[in-house]
Amino acid sequence: MPQNEKKSNVAAVVVTYNRLELLRQCMEALRAQTAVCDILIVDNASTDGTAQWLTSQPDLHYRNTGSNLGGAGGFHFGMRWAVEAGYDYVWVMDDDTLPQPDALEKLLEADSVLEGNYGWLSSVALWTDGSECRMNRQKLKKSFYEYSPLMKYGLVQAEQATFVSLFLPAGTIRQFGLPISAFFLWCDDIEYTRRIAVRGGLLCFAAGQSQVVHATKSNFGSDVARDDVERIGRYFYAFRNEAYLYRQEGIKGRAYCFAKRCRDFLRIMRYGKPKWPRFGILFKGIWAGFFFRPEIEILETQSKVRIES
Repeated sequence: MPQNEKKSNVAAVVVTYNRLELLRQCMEALRAQTAVCDILIVDNASTDGTAQWLTSQPDLHYRNTGSNLGGAGGFHFGMRWAVEAGYDYVWVMDDDTLPQPDALEKLLEADSVLEGNYGWLSSVALWTDGSECRMNRQKLKKSFYEYSPLMKYGLVQAEQATFVSLFLPAGTIRQFGLPISAFFLWCDDIEYTRRIAVRGGLLCFAAGQSQVVHATKSNFGSDVARDDVERIGRYFYAFRNEAYLYRQEGIKGRAYCFAKRCRDFLRIMRYGKPKWPRFGILFKGIWAGFFFRPEIEILETQSKVRIES
């Protein structure tokens, strides 16, 4: 470990890339937590002075990946680091995540209520104006909509969540492996949380009393039909990665993915300006998804496996 020895059994893993000002705000929020955590920063080879600033912060643990591994590669790197360093719990987030002062405390309280019997916990993400952050809405388990005694603790069973404040025991990571680094961007968190909650069958929860602010530029989510034309190349990863993800969930998953791509096609037809570059990315991502066979790395055996249906 750089600078300091391990002081807590919780590692807050933050992945950053060329967003130094947001990273500073994230660090202020983590330092203000009412529960203690060590802060592990994974820098995807930023070029904006991030490395220089991090080396001047003696209370932070910092590693530079040497190249931009994308969000997926960064979380793969950071979660491996945390588990191999001996932490009992791993709390992951992007560099534009601003946890409320008691966010970690509430996650630990949920851990106590559940007596450790869960796969992961996900904080509620708000946008900068206090409204719900749309891109970080958890998918709740429908059978849990009826009253449960856990609701008084703000706990609702969920099937998927994002890496904007995801909390999980190190044992979950050892059992189910690391996020898929080959995803690079997008869908790595959805695949990972569904790997645990849906395909793995573990109970997982949205923890309503733990809240963070996700300081994104807008609260409209992602939309290939309306996003800036210079950003649409990024959607290749979304379409390719989702093809892999939902292939793991049988006929139902494949049908859901097909319906999503049909919706994207219709939205481009209606809103896309210009249309053809957007159609090009859509079809390129779908085609690549047919052949995409990424590996899932399991920590305990140091082996790589493929989980295919």
